[in-house]
Amino acid sequence: MNKILHGLPEKVIFCKRCVMSNQRPSTTPEHTKSSTDIKTAEFDESGVCHACLFSDLKEKINWNEREKQFEELLGKYRSKNSKYDVLVPGSGGKDSIFVSHLLKYKYNMKPLTITWAPHIYTDIGFKNMQSWIHSGFDNILFTPNGMTHSKLTKIAFENLCNPFQPFIIGQKLLMIRLAKQFGIRLIMYGENQAEYHNKLSDNQSSQMRPEFFSRDKFDNSEVKIAGHSVKNLIDDFNFKLEDLENYIPLDRQEIDELDINVHYTSYFMKWIPQEAYYYAVKNARFEPNPYGRSEGTYSKYASLDDKTDGFNYYTMFIKFGQGRATSDAAHEIRDGHLTRDEGVSLVRKFDGEFPKLYFQDFLNYINISQEKFYEIIDKNRSPHLWKKNNLTNKWELLHQVT
Repeated sequence: MNKILHGLPEKVIFCKRCVMSNQRPSTTPEHTKSSTDIKTAEFDESGVCHACLFSDLKEKINWNEREKQFEELLGKYRSKNSKYDVLVPGSGGKDSIFVSHLLKYKYNMKPLTITWAPHIYTDIGFKNMQSWIHSGFDNILFTPNGMTHSKLTKIAFENLCNPFQPFIIGQKLLMIRLAKQFGIRLIMYGENQAEYHNKLSDNQSSQMRPEFFSRDKFDNSEVKIAGHSVKNLIDDFNFKLEDLENYIPLDRQEIDELDINVHYTSYFMKWIPQEAYYYAVKNARFEPNPYGRSEGTYSKYASLDDKTDGFNYYTMFIKFGQGRATSDAAHEIRDGHLTRDEGVSLVRKFDGEFPKLYFQDFLNYINISQEKFYEIIDKNRSPHLWKKNNLTNKWELLHQVT
């Protein structure tokens, strides 16, 4: 067998409870990643993923006690003079609507909502964002330098087969910069993504680990954007340091001195994505995908705001053998909305569907040809996951969930 790509385990194991495999990458700080810097999902000795084990633990948590802890936390930061007292990052999707609306209307907080702009807004994404704001929220929309951002997106696609990496970095770091600017010490996210594919110990705290939004040293050599160090981007890609400032984390000591704290709402209340969707529809006129289901999956209410979203999931499918339908089905099995057999059927029907609706928009945005796109895609198919059928000249996935 040729060299396995992306640092993945050679043996493919599917969870006995959901549909996820051990090829799924775990959540790690994006600004530290190189092309081989991937850790994968944890499984126990019986073949059950840690996400399913954590779902079992959630059934044993005293959520009334957790809500009391939530109220105590908010009480430490609640403003007495009408100033913003909590910052909520989001796009105007179901999760950011849910969190901000609860904070304001149930817990009497004064949130400032912030948005790191999508690469290319969809009509429904922009409409939902406006509905979010008009449901009672101040919002700062930050749009990064378009030339810089599209160029970094292209480099990340070419180098990592991950066009979303610079976006994720900028999104995480914007919250800290604006919290610093407005003197806000509390930042509230929705769900902790570690619930879905990290080891159990990563879910034992309400706080986001500092390495996700800060760095220990001022040395930029360890900070990676699009898989390259800041120095390499300046020396080899003609960026200037000021072009990259929005993608470089603040020093951890500075954040500690500012006493900025980042927490997950999902630690304090049982997080069910479908329920967040219903809440957003009821309280902020949130609308699902007008085209019906989203490409690559059966669902229609998540990741709607960016025309490049589909390529984030598609490249994930190419690199790890599991895409958007796997992600959706896995958590809906755990939430009790699907049986495993139903999840398997949906994954085998929709996972890996090519996102053709905005394909030309994506090519135009990163300025590459179709030929170059497919060259990068095929180069990132690990031989332990993919084989090309010489008769049909098509790629076949070697391991599928059953």
